[in-house]
Amino acid sequence: MKKILYLFLTLVFGLGFVACEPEFESPIGDDTYTNGSANFSKFVAVGNSLTAGYTSGTVYRSGQSMSIPNILAQQMKLAGGGDFTQPYMEDDTEDVGGMLLAGNPVISTKFIIDASEGKPERINKTPKIEMTDIHPGPYNNMGVPGAKIFHLVSSGYGNLANVALGRANPYFVRMASAPDKKVIEDVLAQQPTFFTLWIGNNDVLSFATSGGLGVDQVNNTDPSTYGPNDITSPLVFGAIYQQLLNGLTANGAKGVVANIPDVASVPYFTTVPYNPVPMTDQAVVDALNTAYAAYNGGLQAMVNAGAITADEATKRTINFALGANAVVIEDEYLTDLTAYNLPSIRQAAADDLLVLTSSAIIGKPDPNNTNLILGVTSPLKDKWVLVKNEIALVRTATAAFNGIIAQLATTKDIPVVDMAAEMNKMSAGLRIEDNSIYTADYFNGTNLDEIAFGLDGVHPNSRGYAILANKFIDAINHKYGSNLPKVVPGNYPAITILPTN
Repeated sequence: MKKILYLFLTLVFGLGFVACEPEFESPIGDDTYTNGSANFSKFVAVGNSLTAGYTSGTVYRSGQSMSIPNILAQQMKLAGGGDFTQPYMEDDTEDVGGMLLAGNPVISTKFIIDASEGKPERINKTPKIEMTDIHPGPYNNMGVPGAKIFHLVSSGYGNLANVALGRANPYFVRMASAPDKKVIEDVLAQQPTFFTLWIGNNDVLSFATSGGLGVDQVNNTDPSTYGPNDITSPLVFGAIYQQLLNGLTANGAKGVVANIPDVASVPYFTTVPYNPVPMTDQAVVDALNTAYAAYNGGLQAMVNAGAITADEATKRTINFALGANAVVIEDEYLTDLTAYNLPSIRQAAADDLLVLTSSAIIGKPDPNNTNLILGVTSPLKDKWVLVKNEIALVRTATAAFNGIIAQLATTKDIPVVDMAAEMNKMSAGLRIEDNSIYTADYFNGTNLDEIAFGLDGVHPNSRGYAILANKFIDAINHKYGSNLPKVVPGNYPAITILPTN
């Protein structure tokens, strides 16, 4: 069972960092690079973790150096671009990532692959970055990991005193120009001549990664009442997005925006199958089916009483067989039969998504009752599964946000990079211009050189960011008549592996 449940990796060594000098896909003389109608002299990037260079579960120094905005800024320098500053983790020379507050870890270190274990794990080192060691901005890279759209206009989001209250962001605490400055104020104070804006994925992502442990705030326009895992109202999203675009373009700045990918399509939700429980012993199968016989019989009684339909009873019936079996899960969307001592449980279906972290607990003894096995005789809690109904909420909100982005960008004559399409391709297997193929399937023996996502299962790795940076460059060149050269993704590092000692 362990081989199926732990999703072992084929290890490939030699994935070290490549030379710092970028190589262009179509090298040409420096004197031929032009900015077109754009002015790259003051480029400011606005967003969240995808802008900050967050990868493999955290922010670390070398990862920041290969953020999308920093890649773009280096290309812009060839056509009149200026200096580009980022809130680097200066003391993180070992690329550990994470953060301390008063010496205690508050943000985790990065994921690596330990060759002796053969699976992703947090690097076993102590972070070097202290949150109270503030390096006030503003910076050209204003990507704040964890930020939702309303956080960009929230006062106190960079105030250290608000961290314990859950109203401030540790990353913005370190980089804000003053404790009560808003992110957008630090952006506009720099008077950008060119900008990128990629915001909104966290407005659905936290709901998804929590297994739907939040509320869809579709009609609630007061973000101060939201929980940490709630889906932002499109009404809020639209009003703030317009505010951001109005501010960014007020002085004639040009830019490019990006829409929001389908968070349910990234490896965090597509790596663990719905049926990871192997059965090879008929006696075990028979014992499990006997254990669930009373529950299954109760469902039929509820059908006869008119409490549920026959279709729902079929959906809820639990049955094990030889071979691969679906895990047993809780589902709050089922008819509540607790008054009849029947729990809201069923076996997972192909249209349910198990979160990546569930791989560590499926098949293990339930800590609350070690006689039960998680996912088999002890149903998985809601936080481990994004069920069909919750996926629909995520995708409905994402579609609404992307519609708003497209409409407002059109009114400002700003191009939109279709990151929803691009990251879907990258998840499924993306062939780029040099015929290299990049995938997300790094838990099943794929060549690690071809992986585009980091080990957190949500964010791209440096190669993935290089692929996405090229999409920004395409949009910029097409809209503004510039000819910024693209970068070669294969020249960027892939996944970190620690060799066996």
